Amino acid sequence: MTVRRLIAVLALLAASPVAALAGCAPEHHEGNAYTICRFEPATQPLELFNLNRDGEPLGNFTTLARTLAGEGKMLTFAMNAGMFDNKLRPIGLYVERGELRKKLNRKGGFGNFHLKPNGVFWIEGSTAGVTETEAFAKSGQKPVFATQSGPMLVINGKIHPRFSEGGTSFKVRNGVGVTKTGEVVFALSENAVTFYEFAALFRDGLNTPNALFLDGSISSLYSTELGRNDGFLPLGPMVGAYEMK
Repeated sequence: MTVRRLIAVLALLAASPVAALAGCAPEHHEGNAYTICRFEPATQPLELFNLNRDGEPLGNFTTLARTLAGEGKMLTFAMNAGMFDNKLRPIGLYVERGELRKKLNRKGGFGNFHLKPNGVFWIEGSTAGVTETEAFAKSGQKPVFATQSGPMLVINGKIHPRFSEGGTSFKVRNGVGVTKTGEVVFALSENAVTFYEFAALFRDGLNTPNALFLDGSISSLYSTELGRNDGFLPLGPMVGAYEMK
């Protein structure tokens, strides 16, 4: 590549509001700051984590990293991945290494999880997806990893119908979406945003036709690439990536 061509490519990436770069990086969309982490599941496997070998919640990224290190693995990325109860156990569907640990939750109720439609983030080998809960139930899927959360942010290219462009609830939020090409994209807002702003990031900035809210306020990130280990509050389910030592 010529120097002129390289400069042109770098200029194009800099001009893009959400540039398609691998790994984790700070990015902006519509005046808000985010950290975006991208993974190709075929080459960068992702897994879900909740309990240790004794059946007790891991609770934080440091403990997860230490546990994996004992297996000859180095944690490189992690993020909270779904809502949980006061014992740090998931309140919706949770599957880890093919083991069903919590059944699909289709009940009504209060809070973000029950702001229907909610959905499921799942991983099956080299493929991952975000599927609305009722569609997931009808699919008969039995993925190797799955976590249910809510609400959905984007459903088949449309922002959740309950979100208002003039919303006044501002919080730090994190979520996940999957592009049409199968790339898994995680986002964490670095400033407080509304549900609508966060959903618009996934629909318009990250081009994910389906995206799922993972949580707010407790939203946390572990990234060796960024030298970051958020340890604000105890966590339930976590999604992570690692390398063999």
